[in-house]
Amino acid sequence: MEINSINIEEIVKQVLQGMKDTPGSAKKEATNNGIPKTARVAMLTKLEHIELKEYPMPEVGDDDILVKIEGCGICGTDAHEYKRDPFGLIPVVLGHEGTGEIVKMGKNVTIDSAGKPLKVGDKVVTSMIFKDSPDITMFDLNKQNVGGADVYGLLPDDDVHFNGWFADYILIRKGSSVFNVSDLDLDSRILIEPAAVLIHAVERAKSTGILRFNSRVLVQGCGPIGLLCIAVLRTMGIENIVAVDGVAQRLEFAKEMGANRSVNFKEHTDIKDLTAAVENAFDGHLADFAFQCTGSAAAHSNIYKFIRNGGGLCELGFFVNGGNASINPHFDLCAKEITLVGSWVYTLRDYATTFDFLKRAKGIGLPLHKLITHKFPLEQINEAYQTNLRMEGLKIAVINE
Repeated sequence: MEINSINIEEIVKQVLQGMKDTPGSAKKEATNNGIPKTARVAMLTKLEHIELKEYPMPEVGDDDILVKIEGCGICGTDAHEYKRDPFGLIPVVLGHEGTGEIVKMGKNVTIDSAGKPLKVGDKVVTSMIFKDSPDITMFDLNKQNVGGADVYGLLPDDDVHFNGWFADYILIRKGSSVFNVSDLDLDSRILIEPAAVLIHAVERAKSTGILRFNSRVLVQGCGPIGLLCIAVLRTMGIENIVAVDGVAQRLEFAKEMGANRSVNFKEHTDIKDLTAAVENAFDGHLADFAFQCTGSAAAHSNIYKFIRNGGGLCELGFFVNGGNASINPHFDLCAKEITLVGSWVYTLRDYATTFDFLKRAKGIGLPLHKLITHKFPLEQINEAYQTNLRMEGLKIAVINE
């Protein structure tokens, strides 16, 4: 027995020594619990040019979370920054519609922003970085919009570098909102941030007292935002929805999302003819409520014509400066007594509500996963952005294998 034990111990030593001498052992030695010593970020270094840069993995402090990124969608804001740098952020790592898996966390991190336990291996998303504002809280009764806070993916480059979701890893720091979404699939997690925009918009619309189950609702603009708007309305039980857009394929997809009728504005010669088409789609009525989901000033000017006297409008299409819109305050607003609300970004409460919306949408068979029409690896991120700028498909995503 003693001799056998000695033999076994010697064999184990030889096997371990052999493993050290095999190719690739240097790579194993360069990792800590599977975490590499360096990783890549997709750095926007000049207009329409992103470079993959490799940096040392940042230190994870007691209040930090290191996330291995699985995927991130390209937002319209990302596209604006990529093409024009309106925020003056270059050099910057973009991406704020991201999600991934916790691989390391500080000793002080135990729960997410909604009080749900957090552990290594959980799937997470982020919302905003608080800036120490006492008014921005998870269950703020005043429902303050968090648009004034910072967001990962729109942070200037610093000595951390891992500041956006277009990368291999991201470091989530103290003061950030983070949510455990392990019960959602990858496609659903990528859609959380844009869907939260629509949850907030619908909550703003409900505040008018006009949006109800039996309302005739018009959604103008059938990009990802407009299509998600239709899906949110449909999960609320609203069935009389008319979609307006100039692209036939998007109007067809709007019907899959829950619209029962559509109007292609390119098929109509002027605003009078287009208004008649909208009225016809509602069986001789104008809309009770409308959502304006484009960034077009002309579209904003037109939408008042589609709404009945005493109706409501939620404008949510202008996430950046899209120019001035012209309306006639007497005919468009006052004489019709239209109730107008603006909507921008979301509150943290809306963000958490979005998780339930995504589950409900899947439960009633809405094919939200079809919104993600293109998926690119990180190495092809410039091509992904160019695809977005050419308006090919709907939601473009970067996926890390």
